[in-house]
Amino acid sequence: MTDVPGLPVRRAALRMLDAVLRRGETLDQASHAALRQVRSGPDRALGLAIASEVLRWKVDLDAVIDGATRQSLPADAKPRMVLAIMLAQAMRLGTPPHAAIATGLPLLAGGPRRLAHGVFSTLMKRGATLPEAPTLPRAVADRWGERASAIATGLAEPPPLDLTLRDPDRTAEWATKLGGASLMPGHVRLARGTAVENLEGFDEGAWWVQDFAASLPARLLGPRAGRRALDLCAAPGGKTLQLAAVGWNVTALDISKRRMERLRENLARTGLEATAVVADALAWEPPELFDAILLDAPCTATGTCRRHPDVLHRIGLRQIGEMAELQAALLARAVTWLRPGGRLVYAVCSLEPDEGEGRVQDTGLSPDPISAEELPHGIGPTASGHVRTDPGMLPGAGGLDGFFVARFFRPN
Repeated sequence: MTDVPGLPVRRAALRMLDAVLRRGETLDQASHAALRQVRSGPDRALGLAIASEVLRWKVDLDAVIDGATRQSLPADAKPRMVLAIMLAQAMRLGTPPHAAIATGLPLLAGGPRRLAHGVFSTLMKRGATLPEAPTLPRAVADRWGERASAIATGLAEPPPLDLTLRDPDRTAEWATKLGGASLMPGHVRLARGTAVENLEGFDEGAWWVQDFAASLPARLLGPRAGRRALDLCAAPGGKTLQLAAVGWNVTALDISKRRMERLRENLARTGLEATAVVADALAWEPPELFDAILLDAPCTATGTCRRHPDVLHRIGLRQIGEMAELQAALLARAVTWLRPGGRLVYAVCSLEPDEGEGRVQDTGLSPDPISAEELPHGIGPTASGHVRTDPGMLPGAGGLDGFFVARFFRPN
């Protein structure tokens, strides 16, 4: 049955899920190896979509499966995962049930195909459904507290496509040209599934792809023509481009040579300028102090769970603790590189308090509270003058990723 049309895509999805759930790999890492033999672009996208939907709805898919079996299948049983793949297609991706069966059962060659067929058919006859919003894993919901339910609602659909404009004064023009909407000057939002390279303005570097929440930290440094800014942990470069576009003299530093190549490509495409440095921020020393520092620190990235649902299952207290230690070390070095009177913005795309609020309690700098006037409609500062976004916010406008942002200054 190896020649069943569509089978390689489903086999790739199964391999991705195994790599994420059993070996703790990121979905991005797992997809490179799993999709190697899948040549078609649409087929590759389908394989990734199947795996993503299973991860996004896994708690609910498991509950549906358990409701149709006399004895609960082991959590890591292959039949459970194959059933989840079949159900995610039928219940979330619009795959006809007969096609889900034809491409799913061959994954259980030598295994309990009759069981899987029976359970799936029973659920389809019952008209089984998923809830309106995914159920978060218990440990995740406990960590995210009172916002967990709203965040889950924001995960029900993958995110739209956000663009940051090189020239904010042309926001209305580009929104009209691209058929999008804007949440703030310098931003255009398009429907998901848009082929980026085919959009007007790509070749001329008029914009770059950047989640709306990810654009907020650089905005909070403001325009400072000619003054020196450090974008720490900069790759792939969205925030560097933002700072360069409003006149900062930017030094962009990152430890990854490969990711810094992408930053250089983005600079060349947009015609913006920055000094790119490949170095370890824990060992590097700047030749002089900076007027502004943006530290978008490495983190667990749980705030990106809309587009990377693997974080719902890979990230736990151990990973959060490891990231918090690295963030503390980076922040301790960054504050020593700031001129008197200079600003520092600390940001993480994480929903974990230990990586956000708990990381900025004692920076050695003075707080520089963020005001409501600096933020888009629907997002306000916290009582401490920080910014905390999550996927449950801006529900009628397409939502946004989870970020924590805090701003400080060094007194003269």
